[in-house]
Amino acid sequence: MRPGVRLGIDVGKVRVGVATSDLHGMLATPVETIQRQVDGTGDVDRIGNLCAERDVLEIVVGLPLALAGHHTASTADAVAFAERIAASLPTVPVRLVDERLSTVSAHSALRSAGKKQKGTRTIIDQVAAVIILQHALDAERSSGIPPGSLVPSSEER
Repeated sequence: MRPGVRLGIDVGKVRVGVATSDLHGMLATPVETIQRQVDGTGDVDRIGNLCAERDVLEIVVGLPLALAGHHTASTADAVAFAERIAASLPTVPVRLVDERLSTVSAHSALRSAGKKQKGTRTIIDQVAAVIILQHALDAERSSGIPPGSLVPSSEER
């Protein structure tokens, strides 16, 4: 397992959930929810600030695929967001990892914790980001291979 803090990102149409790992890549924890700015850069700028504050090794962005594995409109949106991050932060690798059912799992986890659906809107994206990042950490720890696929920076495209 490569040492270093990772940032996990759950991309939504309205909000972006952010999670982080510890230095050893053992545990993912929630950080914050960022308002999505489709026509602006404030959301990506905030992610850049979080990376600088934490000296991030890499960013893991959830790739929403249909259950059958094919791409959807949400897939294209997440890829475009990951490419914006990679272009804005060329020194920080950005990886796309399969996130199928992460939001469903997040809702289930919050229900199990006794949280009502109405009150979870502000944290559901963070919980989904934790699930995405934890899955990526566990996959790397078991295989020894960085998870998902690397998003090329604008210089590599």
